[in-house]
Amino acid sequence: MTTTPTESVSSSSMSHDAAMQLAEVEIGRLVDVVDQLRPSDWSLPTDCARWDVKALVSHQLGAMEGNASMREFVRQYLIASKRAMRNGRPMIDEMTAIQVSEHSSLAPSELTNRLRNTAQASVRGRRRMPALMRAMPIRPGPPIQGTWKMGYLVGTIMNRDFWMHRVDLTRAAGLEMVLTPEHDGVIVGDIVREWARAHGQSFTLILAGPAGGTFTHGQRGEEISLDAVDFCRVLSGRGEGAGLMNQKVPF
Repeated sequence: MTTTPTESVSSSSMSHDAAMQLAEVEIGRLVDVVDQLRPSDWSLPTDCARWDVKALVSHQLGAMEGNASMREFVRQYLIASKRAMRNGRPMIDEMTAIQVSEHSSLAPSELTNRLRNTAQASVRGRRRMPALMRAMPIRPGPPIQGTWKMGYLVGTIMNRDFWMHRVDLTRAAGLEMVLTPEHDGVIVGDIVREWARAHGQSFTLILAGPAGGTFTHGQRGEEISLDAVDFCRVLSGRGEGAGLMNQKVPF
């Protein structure tokens, strides 16, 4: 088991610059995974209900296009918001449905090429978002209560989304999930801290693998030992958990 030094969980948040450094690496790793997909992989089911590999990649391409162009992001957001108000579904579900449906006619090779050509532009678009806009509140909608800051969506949530979908793709296609402490360990550590703030209980958490580590908060709390990726899958709703593992974290 690979662990980092024991960390006492704090409430510090990640800076925009740090989040964008992670974004650049994560986008590159995601493109590498899509480049490895074989023709037979595109119809395989994933851990995302109702999405096969092609639908998942279509969602990722749509998200990248929205990141690369504010006009495109606003277009998707407005259409999704109107549909959500009309049918009562969460806005984010409507937005991802738009991203999937609008790319459904593309062949796998077209999806791959467009993803590769859009990847770095999507990071640049996120990076250049001004601080004033990042401070704006938005309502993600059910099941999320209340508001987020736009910067939290653009930095934290989008990094988690791309990372977790890389997990989904590698699991579906039987590919290697590249993990390093310097990148994946930072993403996982940030997830652990948000999870800890959400439940507020004492715990000792030992996460195995290159992205793992040992995290503590308080004394005589619940003790949890798990693979780091599996821990995140449970918190995202992709696996079953008990006790403190019932506390979900947005991805």
